[in-house]
Amino acid sequence: MKILLLPKYGSAVAAGFPSAADDFLENNLDLNQHLIRHPAATYLARAQGSSMIGRGIFDGDTLIVDRAIEPKHGNIVIAALDGELTCKILDKHKQQLVAANPKIKPIAVAENSELIIEGVVVHSIRHHVRLS
Repeated sequence: MKILLLPKYGSAVAAGFPSAADDFLENNLDLNQHLIRHPAATYLARAQGSSMIGRGIFDGDTLIVDRAIEPKHGNIVIAALDGELTCKILDKHKQQLVAANPKIKPIAVAENSELIIEGVVVHSIRHHVRLS
């Protein structure tokens, strides 16, 4: 994996009222190191649709998915249910996949269904401007 070091400001950027600007950079930040714990088990996926907006995942966002993390109740996962891929919240108690949008009903996982968890979503990247 290629190392990509980007400059990182030494202080947070105000998202409300402006604050005095720092004229220095703290250090460089390697996004691979910052966002990816298990490089060999991590992949990217593009979110599609509005089912996860309640958890801050919007149509077109890039998802960082880690296959090495054991999926737990309440995790956002990429799941293959009877061969259909979806991004939902894993509900182990009720055996279902739950959307983070009240307009979308949970998907029950029937006993005869094949459910394969393809990984746990560890980060999502919002694209405010499309570069390509």
